[in-house]
Amino acid sequence: MGTKNGLQKTLSPFMLWGLGVGYVISGMYFGWNLGLEKGGTLGMALATIVIMVMYLTFTFSYTELTCAIPKAGGAFDYANKALGTNVGFIAGIAQIVEFTFAPPAIAFAIGAYFNAIYPQIPILANAFVIYLVFTALNIYGIKAAASFETIITILAVGELLLFTGITAPRFQTDNLLHNAFPNGASGAFAAIPFAIWFFLGIEGVANVAEETQNPQRDIVKGFGWAIFTLVVLCVLVFVSSIGVAGWETIVFKNGSSSETSDSPLPLALAKITGNNHPMFHLLIAIGLFGLIASFHGLILAAGRSTYEMGRVRNLPPFLGAISERFHTPANALLGNMIIGMLALLSGKTGEIIIISVFGALTLYIISMISLIVLRKKQPELNRPFKVPFYPFFPLMALIIALVSLVAMFIFNLKLGTVYFSILAFAFLLFKIFKTRNTLAYDKTANTGIR
Repeated sequence: MGTKNGLQKTLSPFMLWGLGVGYVISGMYFGWNLGLEKGGTLGMALATIVIMVMYLTFTFSYTELTCAIPKAGGAFDYANKALGTNVGFIAGIAQIVEFTFAPPAIAFAIGAYFNAIYPQIPILANAFVIYLVFTALNIYGIKAAASFETIITILAVGELLLFTGITAPRFQTDNLLHNAFPNGASGAFAAIPFAIWFFLGIEGVANVAEETQNPQRDIVKGFGWAIFTLVVLCVLVFVSSIGVAGWETIVFKNGSSSETSDSPLPLALAKITGNNHPMFHLLIAIGLFGLIASFHGLILAAGRSTYEMGRVRNLPPFLGAISERFHTPANALLGNMIIGMLALLSGKTGEIIIISVFGALTLYIISMISLIVLRKKQPELNRPFKVPFYPFFPLMALIIALVSLVAMFIFNLKLGTVYFSILAFAFLLFKIFKTRNTLAYDKTANTGIR
């Protein structure tokens, strides 16, 4: 069950599935539809298929790293071992950016949902309360947090399946073909970040490896079941929601040609049931669980990522402390909550999401390079799971991630500059304030002593 000073080993494969799907499932509910405005049905479909291939090959490849090096730092630990502490630090910061900047956008969406029900409570107040509640739940204990995540994930998956069942009878192929490729190939490239939003965060399963009962065996099952579930849900949601009345219906609000919506599923459902039907309200209420699942899960993953960086003193050491009472990284969770609340005050949720995607792509690129380097550098490393079709799978994931990162930067030049400035500034501080303890850790890491 873990030591007094360590993380508790309580997670089962089913809980890992709940975490893996839960991290991601909000992407099925909102955000992805904005890619349709860029590329139309065909452009978004092409982007989604390519990104789906990336995530399938990446997940199998990442599982090899997770099983061989089951540490809470995830990509940071893999890069640190394969490429040295400098690249490891960059991977760790990219991972923190991904997991820390995505939750504020989701919290704002949840706050807006509650505001629609209780307009007297401001959106930001709702979002702040949500941050406090779910940070407290994660501090209380990993088993309680993971159990809660699994329950709400099951409800969210059930809602998506019910949505598909209701919309299927109204599906028409002509709706998929209408204005399917309005902006050509450039539209497909512009849709890439929204296709990534479908799957963003599944790698967070790696950050709870130290809290898994049998990481070498259970993570393979949890990752595998999660990515299979997400691919099926992605196809069902994409086809069924557009098939009701065309892609414009689930992109623009109330027939507008300019004001976009973050609620594609309700827009599609309203075409069938209307806005006042009991089934409409039921499905929207259940759909809230999808947002909560991803918000809660990403808080959990972010806490482990920040904890590991603090533990090795790449960040202030107090972030690497474990609560003696709860055996959870309480300081890291609280630190991430403060950053998330500050991000909420900016009010720029869409831009926050894009910065998070930049972090994710950086993590994917460094992780795939780490896998290839470790295969050559440490062939004797115990690998309970080996990625199939090596080196094709990691190379495929690496190439798609690189192309996606370049496309993201071209279409989001300002935000890309902000993101890489964050990496550069953090790295500069790392080199300036590197402590003797960090140097000692570097020596042990480079000799393989962990």
